[in-house]
Amino acid sequence: MQQTSSVRLISAIAAVGGLLFGYDTGVISGALLFIKETWTLSAFEQGWIVSSVLVGAILGAVFSGNLTDRLGRKRIILLTAMAFFAGSLATALARSPLELMLYRGLIGFAIGIASYTVPLYISEIAPDDKRGALVSLNQLAITVGIVLSYLIDGAFAQIEHGWRYMMGVGVVPALLLAAGMLFVPETPRWLISRSRTDQAKEALCRIYGNCDVNGEIEKIRGGMLHEEQSSFRELTAGWMRPALLVGIGLMFIQQATGINTIIYYAPTIFQLSGFESEVSAISATVGIGIINVLMTIVSIRLLDRLGRKPLLYIGLWGMIISLLVLGGAFFSGGSGGMLKIVSVASLLVYVAAFAVSLGPICWLVISEIYPTQIRGLAMSVATLANWSFNLIVALTFLPLIEFLGTAYTFWGFALVGFWALWFCRVKVPETKGRSLEEIENSWRQANKSR
Repeated sequence: MQQTSSVRLISAIAAVGGLLFGYDTGVISGALLFIKETWTLSAFEQGWIVSSVLVGAILGAVFSGNLTDRLGRKRIILLTAMAFFAGSLATALARSPLELMLYRGLIGFAIGIASYTVPLYISEIAPDDKRGALVSLNQLAITVGIVLSYLIDGAFAQIEHGWRYMMGVGVVPALLLAAGMLFVPETPRWLISRSRTDQAKEALCRIYGNCDVNGEIEKIRGGMLHEEQSSFRELTAGWMRPALLVGIGLMFIQQATGINTIIYYAPTIFQLSGFESEVSAISATVGIGIINVLMTIVSIRLLDRLGRKPLLYIGLWGMIISLLVLGGAFFSGGSGGMLKIVSVASLLVYVAAFAVSLGPICWLVISEIYPTQIRGLAMSVATLANWSFNLIVALTFLPLIEFLGTAYTFWGFALVGFWALWFCRVKVPETKGRSLEEIENSWRQANKSR
C-alpha cells in the first residue's frame, strides 16, 4: 500500500505538466474572441496566434529530446515549469499581437517538452502492472486542463481585458509543478544509465519503500546491456526501425483522425450545424470537454485490464462510425434542429471513443516501446511528428471545409481511421503487463528472426 501511494503521488505531481499542456491548448479558444477585438486582428493573424503554440511545440520536440537524456527527466520538467510560468505571465502582459505570438510560442515550447517528458518520467518510476494507468494520468490531466480552460474563459468573459486574466491563470499550475518536482526523485533508470548507483538506490527506496533494491537495479541493468550512448544512429538501427515506425504512425493516427479540429474548432462546427448563439456553441463545447475527462478516467481503469490494443480497436470503431454519421448529417443537409442533435451526439461519441483509446494510449505506448538510453530521443522524434501533424491538421481544417465541404472533410478523417485499424493490428505490439526490458528484448528478437 505504501508503494502504491508513493508512486501515485509522484505520478500525480508530474502530471501537472499535462494539466498545463491542456490548459494552454484550450484557453485560446475563448480568449481569441476578445483578443481580436483588442487589436482588430485579421483571420490570418488570429490563425497564427492559435498556431504559434504548435510551432513552439515542434521546436520543443526538436531541441529537447537529447537534453532529457543528458540532464535527466526531473530537471527538464522543472525547467519546463519555469517556461510555463514565464510564458503565462508574459502573454497576460503582451503589448502587441507579435509579442503575444512570441510568448505563446514559448508556452508551446514548454508544451512540446512536457508532452513527452512527463509520460517518460512516469513510465520509468511505475511498476509494470500499474504503468498503463499511471502514465495515463498525464492524459487525464490534459483533459482536465482543457475543461478548466473553458471554465476560466467563461469566468472572465465579462471582465474588461478578461483575456489577459485567462492567460495569466496559467502561472498557478506552473508554480505548483515547480514546487512539487523539487520533492520527487529522479528516475532510477536514468540514474543507472549515468552510473549513479547509490542515488538510484535512494530513489528506489523513496518510490517503492521496502523492496529488493539490488534486484531492481540488476533488472534495469539487464535491459541496458546492449545500449550505447543516445544517438540518431542507434535510433535508426535495424532492430529499432519498427519501434520508430510505430511511434510516428501512432502520432499520425492520433492527429489525422481529427481530434484537434474538435478541440480548436468545436464552436465553429456547432455554428455550422445551426447553433446561432456563441454562448450555446461554447456551452456545447464544455460538454465535450467533460465527456473527454470522464472517458479518460474509464480508459485508465481499463488499460491494465483489457490491454492497449483492444481499447484501440474499440475507440477507432467508435470514432469512425461517429465521423461517418456526422459527415452524413452535413451531406444530407437535414433540418436545423435535427442537424444540431446529430452533430452534438456524433461529437460526444467521437470524443468519448478518442478519450478511451488514442488519447491516452498513443502517449503511453511511445513511453514503453523504446530502450532507456535512447527513450528521450526516440520520444522526441515521435512528439515532433505529433506536433507537426497537429499543425498541418489545424491549419488545413477550415480550408478543407471550404474546398471539399464539411461532409467530405469528416469522411476523410474516417478514412484515416480505417487505415489506423490495419496499422494497429499489424504494427503495434501489446505492452500490457510487460516490463520495459521485455519489450526492448522483443524488438531485438524480432530483428534476429527477420
